Amino acid sequence: MEYKPIRTKKIYEQVADSLLDSLKNGTLKSGDKLDSVEVLAKNFDVGRSAIREALSALRAMGLLEMRQGEGTYVKSFDAARFSLPVSVAFLMKPEDMRELLEVRKILEVGAAGSAAVSRSEADIANMKDALRSMKEAGGNGELGEQADLFFHMALVRASHNQMLINLMSSVSEIMVQAMRETRKLLHINNGTERLLQEHKHVLEAIINKEEEEARTAMYAHLSSVEHSLENYLKKGS
Repeated sequence: MEYKPIRTKKIYEQVADSLLDSLKNGTLKSGDKLDSVEVLAKNFDVGRSAIREALSALRAMGLLEMRQGEGTYVKSFDAARFSLPVSVAFLMKPEDMRELLEVRKILEVGAAGSAAVSRSEADIANMKDALRSMKEAGGNGELGEQADLFFHMALVRASHNQMLINLMSSVSEIMVQAMRETRKLLHINNGTERLLQEHKHVLEAIINKEEEEARTAMYAHLSSVEHSLENYLKKGS
């Protein structure tokens, strides 16, 4: 087994991480204006060059934008730009999350039906591997999210419809962050086992080549995710 050497983070990377945390916990929100370089340098107790490098890195990630003569602002999520990096997905507003789930219902319910008709044994093996990884991940969020996405993408590939595969791939980066937030909610409410069972029902229908049952199971799964999101948003409002 090869091990990567531990690398000490540079000062500007620590600043960037701190700003990212502020975005994640809501201290900084879409559209907010950041303090000037001078004020940030004073508050972080670092040099101005470290602040400039950190801001430059976050701009490159698509999280910040420089407005000439105005300053630096947190970039708003734009649902029209599916090519955004994963890091931007946590800036999605609740209505964006709802719209993404609607898109997923439109695409994945049909994909599940097509997969039941067109799947190969290799496709089945890929979906089983994904479910096995989801089970092994347990409470490990990052591993669970990746396995979750792998299952859904393996299912879409099982349709053998290249245009559908391309459409799903175009939203996969946003999906993985949305899954991350959803799985946090499910983990809090002990719903990760339910999530696994919902995926199993979809797979069973596909294995048995039950087209309508596969559609129904996928719709039920995505509706369950939507229900968890709506309950969370109601509590937070």
